Amino acid sequence: MIYKIISKGALADLFAGLQETYDEVVGPQERGPAFVFDKLSSVDEVRLNYPSTILPPTKYFLPADERLFRFDRSTGDVYDSEPAQGTRAILGMHPCDINAVLMMDEIFMGDYVDPYYETARKSSFIIGVSCMPEPGHLCAAFGADEIHRGFDLFLTDLGDRYFVSCRSVPASELMDSYVRSCEPSAEDINDFQERTKRFKEAFAPMPKMDQLPLLYGAKYFDEELWERIGDDCLSCGACASVCPCCYCFDVRDKVDPGGKTGMRHRIWDSCLKSEHAEVAHGHNFRPTRASRVRYRFFHKFVGNFSRTGKMLCVGCSRCGKACKVGINPGSVIEALQKEYLPDTAGVEVFKGGGAS
Repeated sequence: MIYKIISKGALADLFAGLQETYDEVVGPQERGPAFVFDKLSSVDEVRLNYPSTILPPTKYFLPADERLFRFDRSTGDVYDSEPAQGTRAILGMHPCDINAVLMMDEIFMGDYVDPYYETARKSSFIIGVSCMPEPGHLCAAFGADEIHRGFDLFLTDLGDRYFVSCRSVPASELMDSYVRSCEPSAEDINDFQERTKRFKEAFAPMPKMDQLPLLYGAKYFDEELWERIGDDCLSCGACASVCPCCYCFDVRDKVDPGGKTGMRHRIWDSCLKSEHAEVAHGHNFRPTRASRVRYRFFHKFVGNFSRTGKMLCVGCSRCGKACKVGINPGSVIEALQKEYLPDTAGVEVFKGGGAS
């Protein structure tokens, strides 16, 4: 890792270098009262001090609607099947979102490599940026508040300057070619450490996560508990649509009007939708809202943990903001703790869920 200090004004030079080096530069922008990741045409459009975006930047690696290939039914030919991807720089990713990308890497580039995800991932240059937690953010509880890999550059805001961490060779070359920088002084290092300390102290009390898989397993078949939690669920899938760690998708064919040619594509799906677990002859393995909510959080808190040692959540709070009925990781953890350990002294119960 190489460390540099740049002024806030040098961000314009960095952006110019990204534009010259990559086909597309995307980053957080204001959209009314919210923020979104979108294509940037000017450095003036970027907002690096944003709290969170509506959709996570993982949408660039697993798009909401992605064409896989075209086909001709009359000849049986398949064409345009190779994934095509220009180079892209993603500016301004928070640590929790970079941690989510690392989880997605394990899923789509693990034992079985998805060529579409792999192409998009390897064609991307990631620049992270420091942040301060908003109410409801649980990234510290899930260990996603820090990041040490998965990025090329990382900018830590020190007020009038950035502390820059360069992790890759392309990052160092970009800095050397386009940005005026200097080595960190003792004062810079001290300010960086103080900034990190303030970030850690800014989190509200976090729920205790070490026994969560055990708590969940003990209450998995508690129908009354899950009816109470899941009864309000609208089965809309909004939480999955904004989650940087959800990766369910459906594969569909679109046939052209002539009926001979068409396109196969994949689209986002959600385990909370009523038809997600439906199979032939109409049998549904998870017919009730309660069973679907239970399964969703089982997958995040227990299933993925048993396979990789990590819970499939980075505590970004997007799902809490998207859910209209207040179902989120915080509220589920609180319900599990209250049910399983209602009178145990010293049990720390998270208040407030994910909504802010």
